[in-house]
Amino acid sequence: MGLLSGLLLLPLAPVRGAAWVAGQVADAAEKETCDPAPVLARITALHRALDEGEIDQDEFERQEEDLLIELRRRQRAMARPPTDRAGRL
Repeated sequence: MGLLSGLLLLPLAPVRGAAWVAGQVADAAEKETCDPAPVLARITALHRALDEGEIDQDEFERQEEDLLIELRRRQRAMARPPTDRAGRL
């Protein structure tokens, strides 16, 4: 960027900065929602609760099915190319 274009575009710097921050927040949120680790930890805790008698078999199966559906959703989201997830190249 040349000196003249830098000076002419200076009033837009806050907008560009805000757009960059918004993009960084969106990328971090996307990574967090696609990460399977929290779901796997909840499945492990669910197994532990069943083993310790805190929940019965029916409750275990209901919650496990919900978590497996969530895990499959996250795996599909991770399999998509980044351009599909973020809507940009």
